[in-house]
Amino acid sequence: MFDDAIRRMPRPQEIRTFTTEQLRETFHVQGLFAPDRLRGVFTDLDRLVVGGVMPRRPVALPNHKETGRAFFLERRELGTINVGGPGRVVADGKTFPLERLDCVYLPMDTRSVSFESADESNPAKFYFLSCPAHAAHPAAMMKPKDAAPVPLGSQAAANKRTIYKYIHTGGLQSCQLVMGFTALEEGSVWNSFPPHTHWRRSEIYFYFDLGDNILAHLMGEPQATRHLFLHNEEVALSPNWSIHCGCGTGHYKFIWGMAGENQTFDDMDGVKPLDLR
Repeated sequence: MFDDAIRRMPRPQEIRTFTTEQLRETFHVQGLFAPDRLRGVFTDLDRLVVGGVMPRRPVALPNHKETGRAFFLERRELGTINVGGPGRVVADGKTFPLERLDCVYLPMDTRSVSFESADESNPAKFYFLSCPAHAAHPAAMMKPKDAAPVPLGSQAAANKRTIYKYIHTGGLQSCQLVMGFTALEEGSVWNSFPPHTHWRRSEIYFYFDLGDNILAHLMGEPQATRHLFLHNEEVALSPNWSIHCGCGTGHYKFIWGMAGENQTFDDMDGVKPLDLR
């Protein structure tokens, strides 16, 4: 079930006076995975929808009045990554079997979508993002080994990590959705550091494989930063004016997803660490 309320993003100067509760009500999403239910949240971040489903029996992607269309993907595209047990996505009669960390892209004009698990005792967990689309690209899937993994960082800086790009100009084709995940190695806790902003795209972070660890997600303007404490399988919404980086009490993974004016992964404005406030 989709939330009735749309997450509206405030102006950057407004969050300087936000309470902890106001920050969390605006930028934090939790509880995406409940048995046999789909949970989705509409945002005004480039009209992105963030959601999750943990099916023990097949769960269909429903429509919502906010799409303004006859079915959910009539004018939208969708990317999903499985972070649970083996499962499958069935789209207009075509089946995509997804192991853990596999990704599938579904284009505009996909009429019927169903999320299923291969074993109800070890259900799949499909995390998904959806944004508006203007053209239909082929439905396709990708495994981590085919995502051209890029190692970054160092153990000395506690940010040794590997980036897996799925939906982007050099991978699965889309209109504007960009999506992949980053895996930190044991002993590394910092992600996306030094931080950056990108005015031409919004971004959403989904943190997982934290176990009992916690994570401080840093946000806000570079000279007026704020933070959210997140637990496993929780989301931070990041407007284009906000930095987005985090530090955990242990290593973890996170799925990043963007939409906006371009799909250039490295189109970003770096922030020098000594300039942060």
